Amino acid sequence: MGKIIAIANQKGGVGKTTTSVNLAASLGVLEQKVLLIDADPQANATSGLGIDVESVTTGTYQLLEHSINAKETIISTNSPNVDLIPSHIDLVAIEIELVDKENREHMLKKAIEDIKDDYDYILIDCAPSLGLITLNSLVAADAVIIPIQCEYFALEGLGKLLNTVKGVQNIHNPNLDIEGLLLTMYDSRLRLSNQVVDEVKKHFENMVFKTVIQRNVRLSEAPSYGESIIKYDATSKGAENYINLANEILKKNSK
Repeated sequence: MGKIIAIANQKGGVGKTTTSVNLAASLGVLEQKVLLIDADPQANATSGLGIDVESVTTGTYQLLEHSINAKETIISTNSPNVDLIPSHIDLVAIEIELVDKENREHMLKKAIEDIKDDYDYILIDCAPSLGLITLNSLVAADAVIIPIQCEYFALEGLGKLLNTVKGVQNIHNPNLDIEGLLLTMYDSRLRLSNQVVDEVKKHFENMVFKTVIQRNVRLSEAPSYGESIIKYDATSKGAENYINLANEILKKNSK
């Protein structure tokens, strides 16, 4: 049975989509069968894997609507062993459409029930908000990865997100686990980056991944070519970081 991991943080620009795309590609290269669900109306994970967003006719929107089954929304990508359920700007409307539905928080969980066994890992790229789509993602997930940018406001809002996770555990999904806090955009030359790393590790200890994602130009360039960092530049520091993260997750889940 595949492990479902949501990648979530209500702060924008912390590396959620970068992590979703490149962790999926890294796990794929390590011979894991991976499905990436783009649950963000901005659809950056979709375009980041080389899919033309304008051409998307079925995806996360239809999945949450339950108008078609999950298998019909899946498309293959240019990354080995990585499939995708794409997103589109239409997904914005789903928050309003689901509001009066019964069990609205469980729509995604129910929709992917019959494909869980087809994959080793299912990753969900969440929107930068704590709205109904992100709530659906946390209810469907077995665990959550929280990317934290190595900057001054890094810990701002983290308490709110952890409270949301606790609320989901208490009410909807008692089995939801925190896979780990992932430090991103680290620059070893900056004293501030090092202070944030020390602070996060001091507060959260074993919850923090050993792998730290360094600030890397190639990592920023890759999405504009519709490629993961593994495909764009496998020798880059960014590719090395995400392969290390994938190995850390595989090791953790093999225990």
